Amino acid sequence: MSDVVYRSHVRVERVKGPVRRAYLPGEAQPVVFGVHGAVAEHYKVAPAAFEPRATTLDYVVAAAAG
Repeated sequence: MSDVVYRSHVRVERVKGPVRRAYLPGEAQPVVFGVHGAVAEHYKVAPAAFEPRATTLDYVVAAAAG
């Protein structure tokens, strides 16, 4: 078995409701996650309750597609 080459140090904090702030390596500012559209509807988040933001799932899909 080979040695660990990279370990990602990430911190995620809950801001309010579905809003999360993630501190990621290589990013000067935190990335803010939330909900939008059908995802907000699924979780019964009122459209005007929070600014629409990309979900964590959106980021996972984007990472896998890259």
